[in-house]
Amino acid sequence: MNERIFILDVPFDKKTKQEALNVILSWLKENKKCHIATPNPEFLLEAQKNQRFKKILNETDLNIPDGIGILWAATYLQNPKLLKGIKLLISLLFHQKSCKKILKERVSGADLMLDICEKVANTPHKIFLLGACEGIAKKASENLLKQFPALKIVGTYAGNPNEKNLVEKINSSKANIIFVAYGAPKQEIWIHENLPKLTNVKLAMGVGGAFDFIAKSKKRAPKFMRNIGLEWLFRLIQEPKRIKRIWNAVIKFPYTVTKKR
Repeated sequence: MNERIFILDVPFDKKTKQEALNVILSWLKENKKCHIATPNPEFLLEAQKNQRFKKILNETDLNIPDGIGILWAATYLQNPKLLKGIKLLISLLFHQKSCKKILKERVSGADLMLDICEKVANTPHKIFLLGACEGIAKKASENLLKQFPALKIVGTYAGNPNEKNLVEKINSSKANIIFVAYGAPKQEIWIHENLPKLTNVKLAMGVGGAFDFIAKSKKRAPKFMRNIGLEWLFRLIQEPKRIKRIWNAVIKFPYTVTKKR
């Protein structure tokens, strides 16, 4: 059984990326359906006002921490003193190891998706890409096949997630793995409602903007910025309209955690 901790009533699995990948690969060998979520600070803020979303995040099979703020919160909540919380926030810029005592590393959905694709490339597992803007899933599929030529991508769809024939389309593809890129909470709700209807799918994962990065329609932050938790700053520079989302993740989330400690 996975060891979990809770942040704002949402569970997180205490897994590194490699540990999470090992668990996922073992599940693919079993005859069961698994839902993976990648909660970040925005997920948790949404879950505070969206009880349905919070319930779904409590019922997933694996929740990985996609955000340096999640690592901060996990460490802070072990000894929730306000001054300590402020010091930990400052340390994110200079000494991130101090925030990696409970959850050992940030595991981005995009990176985990690529790792899964690499591991199943030479297996019979089939993949379906669902979501993102028109043409993005198809381009992401093309780029994935360039990177992993043996990968079996059996379908893409970028339209309305409520399309009545969508489940039938996915079932007809005989996909075993589906990556869903509608953004939170839409993608998690879609998986929760439809996974039981997907006859061949064993693994479903919400991946947010991963298709955009893979399709190269949006440039991802350099690796060094990702490693030090500043991917949000790079995305803000690229897309100033994200300022509200950045405010939520960088200011509102820490405030909410300390307030509810």
